[in-house]
Amino acid sequence: MPLERYRGVFEPDDLDLLQRVLDKLSGERAIARDDREQREALAWGVILLFQNGITDEAELLQACRLR
Repeated sequence: MPLERYRGVFEPDDLDLLQRVLDKLSGERAIARDDREQREALAWGVILLFQNGITDEAELLQACRLR
């Protein structure tokens, strides 16, 4: 997928994928749903990797786990 697609605009399916990845990683790292600071930091990392072309859910999870 071309990088231009992700310059600030995400499709609903993209947002669903990003939310699933964030929720999975938060659970693995025992980050509480109401811990806004830690979830936001994690979300930025997920979004950055997604914007840089890792758009497959399994690959995105793996890349995030290695960070």
